[in-house]
Amino acid sequence: MRDSLNIAIAGATGYVGLQLVKILTKHPSAKIKYLCATQSIGKRIRFFDKTIIDKKLPKISNVNNINWNLINVIFTALPNGEAQKIAKIIPSDVKLIDLSGDFRLKDIKLYKKWYGINHKCKNLLSKSIYSITEFARENLPMYNIISCPGCYPTSVQIPLVPLIKNKMINTKKIIIDSKSGFSGGGKDIKNKFKSVDLNNSVTAYGVGNHKHVPEIEQELSKVAKKNIRISFTPHLIPMFRGILSTMYLDTTKKNNAKKIYNYLKSYHKNNIFIKFAKFNKSLSTSEVINTNNCYISVCENRTKNQVIIISAIDNLIKGASGQAVQNMNVVFNLKETMGLL
Repeated sequence: MRDSLNIAIAGATGYVGLQLVKILTKHPSAKIKYLCATQSIGKRIRFFDKTIIDKKLPKISNVNNINWNLINVIFTALPNGEAQKIAKIIPSDVKLIDLSGDFRLKDIKLYKKWYGINHKCKNLLSKSIYSITEFARENLPMYNIISCPGCYPTSVQIPLVPLIKNKMINTKKIIIDSKSGFSGGGKDIKNKFKSVDLNNSVTAYGVGNHKHVPEIEQELSKVAKKNIRISFTPHLIPMFRGILSTMYLDTTKKNNAKKIYNYLKSYHKNNIFIKFAKFNKSLSTSEVINTNNCYISVCENRTKNQVIIISAIDNLIKGASGQAVQNMNVVFNLKETMGLL
């Protein structure tokens, strides 16, 4: 166990970066040495969020000014393509925890197709691990590059991975409807949806071609040991943060909603951040906001052998910064909940 970790955050002024700062300032083993951005050099982080308690935090600087000899771990909350550049230059004893899509897809052709840019360090993909902590904790310490999943994929995989492992659902028919607060689109969200009144409307987007689709399919296929295709439609809703994913599934053999509920509760019984509503009881994002929890509801459908699973997370915490810190805690043999409870 480390007494203290020296940390750099690249992309510190975005929604995810600011949430990381908030978590790490309360983390007893974390010492933030660098807060990096491409603009606003020299400003204090409180300029971007007045709720941050500025414990003599460093001023905003450029990532090129980092003295890597002083750093144990760097979090990258940057646009896609940027973490690859940093991965090329960091020393081998510095852990990189990436919150972008740069190391999520293992197929560089898929990466080019879905992200629209060439992967610049494909040789490092095999040296990275895709990590939802609950599924990857045993292998995490062996890797220097930790790829944190997207927010939607996190909400979907936490309930689905155990069910696919145990062959409890029909993998040929997985329908996912997800709704997210607009912080999931980053600070540039209004430019991305110029014609949409984000505060007063629900907007479907990325219909049939959202970039999280290949990520979800890659990971579910890995578990199933066969190719899985999903139907996934995300929506922006008029609130700032939170994700609610609703999954419509057919059960296999003699499985039913109650058996699935009992199995998921048993599977996740030692995962402190995974919570369950009572059977057949719905839930809302209000129950997870500002936490690192994933809250799951399992409900019967009126059609026999069908089940509806609802999963709620805070997209900026369990869907991003909280999960990143959870991964860091495991990598450095700290208590997994440190800084998160």
